[in-house]
Amino acid sequence: MSTSQKVRPAWIEIDLDQLHRNFALIRADLPANLRFLMVVKDNAYGHGAVEIAQAAINAGACMLGTVTVDEALQLRQNGISTPILVMGERTDAELAECIAHNLTPCINDVHTAAKLAKLAEQQRRQVDFHIEVDTGMSRYGVRWSKAAAVIAELNQITSLRLQGVMSHFAMSDELDKTFANQQLQRFEDMLAQLTARNISIPTRHMCNTGGFLDLPHAHFDMVRLGILPLGVYPSVVCRRIAGIAPIMAVKTRIAAIQELAIGDSVGYGMCYTAEKPHRLAVLPIGYGDGYPRVRNQGEVLIHGQRARIIGGNAMDAMMVDLSAMPQAQRWDEVVLQGKQGNDEISVHDIAKLKDTVSYDVLSGWRERLPRVYQTEGERP
Repeated sequence: MSTSQKVRPAWIEIDLDQLHRNFALIRADLPANLRFLMVVKDNAYGHGAVEIAQAAINAGACMLGTVTVDEALQLRQNGISTPILVMGERTDAELAECIAHNLTPCINDVHTAAKLAKLAEQQRRQVDFHIEVDTGMSRYGVRWSKAAAVIAELNQITSLRLQGVMSHFAMSDELDKTFANQQLQRFEDMLAQLTARNISIPTRHMCNTGGFLDLPHAHFDMVRLGILPLGVYPSVVCRRIAGIAPIMAVKTRIAAIQELAIGDSVGYGMCYTAEKPHRLAVLPIGYGDGYPRVRNQGEVLIHGQRARIIGGNAMDAMMVDLSAMPQAQRWDEVVLQGKQGNDEISVHDIAKLKDTVSYDVLSGWRERLPRVYQTEGERP
């Protein structure tokens, strides 16, 4: 894939070579006959849904996962015909779109199933669907204690075809697996009830990335992977696979250099005042691009060294201290997230500034930052 055009001096680089390596390492780690679904919701966590989906398919993904119908339609409009599971709940209009574009919705109640069945009958179609069982997340799905009866009823609808039953872990990536195992037991009990009713489910799936890594006894037929192929782990304590590394780097360039005198203030709110003469760099990127709205917090990499952010960053600019790097010049490259030289600023480092999780940071990088997809032969 060719490198995207980049005009603005602030951008996101996606390392496709590392993405392929990550997939290869995951495939080697997957138990035999265990399938995987690649979750590409929210623009594949900010990495580019179409590009990540295509790489996942090439790596053997049997299915893709989205949460909105629009996300799924973007994939279809770009020539992707792989089965797509649309998780969550659907409006009547969305049900029609699912049929029209061969999408697999989650149907979690009899009322919605009846609407989908009527649409399918009108088109003389048999429509695939999955059902989600709420085993303790208290989000989407039918409660585990009622699920077997509901599934049995939906399984009788001739215009619908039950292809999968799923659940979702609330806390699979922490050291304490007590609640995760309780959820698993609820799911297994429900499956046993289905077996007693002679109901066979083609695809049973419960594991997200944390579950895949740490709960091998919960793998069932398929696991749902999201950030792991992107080189990011869901927690600091979950199992590691050697060689997996982040594929995203967020970069900019020094747009201006200012000389500060003693007493000069920097940025909105005047929350930094120079105590000595020194230089600062102005970077053309800010919270409008997804970086946390910090005040005298955080660091960037310039010439392989850390430079601290000073003052209050703005929507389109932030300032960093150049005291330790007199060699820095205008238009030098700056790394906000990723590696430069022997140092690295991780997505987890930025998440701490925002008091949030890595998922939020990754998906929070705005669309106005162009994504540049690179392979080894295309790097400068």
